[in-house]
Amino acid sequence: MQAAMGKRDSHPTAAATTQLKDIRKTLPLRVLSKADWEQWTTKGYVIVRQAVPAANVERLVDLLWRFDEKDPADPATWYAPQRREHKMKELNNTGMLEIYNRQYLWDNRMERRVYDVFVDIWDREDLWVTIDRANLNPPKQVKGNPNGFIHWDVDTSIRPLPIGVQGVLSLQKQDGDVGGFQCVPYLFEHFEEWVKTQPADRDPMHPDMSGLSVVNIDMDPGDLMIFNSLLAHGVRPNHSDGRVRMAQYIAMHPAEWDNEAERLERIRLWRDLDHPQRDAFPGDPRGWEKRNAGTATLTPLGEMLLGLARW
Repeated sequence: MQAAMGKRDSHPTAAATTQLKDIRKTLPLRVLSKADWEQWTTKGYVIVRQAVPAANVERLVDLLWRFDEKDPADPATWYAPQRREHKMKELNNTGMLEIYNRQYLWDNRMERRVYDVFVDIWDREDLWVTIDRANLNPPKQVKGNPNGFIHWDVDTSIRPLPIGVQGVLSLQKQDGDVGGFQCVPYLFEHFEEWVKTQPADRDPMHPDMSGLSVVNIDMDPGDLMIFNSLLAHGVRPNHSDGRVRMAQYIAMHPAEWDNEAERLERIRLWRDLDHPQRDAFPGDPRGWEKRNAGTATLTPLGEMLLGLARW
């Protein structure tokens, strides 16, 4: 599935034809409640509380500090220059960490509760997990735009609209002060009516926010927030007093076993601790993962989520 490794920061899939909000469930819900499902299909996002054990969170937090060569006890180390410029300019200095294949990342991807909620979302069991990155974002030193940004990760002018899902696993408490994920649920719920009010040459990646309200999402460590790729969203800056925001990005999509090139590339990334070929994220210039770890050990579930074993 080349789109999963493609431009921007989204994971649209060609393996599904029904918009996620329009799925009529055939499998029983495993993690989500009926109220959660209603929230997901109308607002475009849902939060799974305590999706991974606290021990998983603690060891990944420690790893990310080491990866980023920063000391959690010394704020003077938190503001080293960004190692590489992002092509998506709004992502510059938002704390993106290009770490993809360490064992602790895979441990969270292979958690049964995490897998089960994506089974709920897609209404199917044959899924692949995205090989995605992490985030470590200290408080802002220079006060820029206090509201952050809002965008789509997919082109909303395409018809039929792209189908995809994304997820953020919170590793530290996220609230209004520390910033983090923000979104516009109204725009998701009323997208077709809203589009009719917009000019023909509207920006399909950035909505006109006139009259629209932004919702800030609060999460505790271990909470997983899943959102539809058609949900306009962004990052609210960290304006807290000495608190760092940290997260791992986790999502799943229908497996495409017959896409041999994609499957083999996924296996190579896992085996060689390499980074996906995405325009928006060109990789860690230090090659830190390759120098500091071995290939992650996968469970039987993990082998299927990667594409090493068939569903």
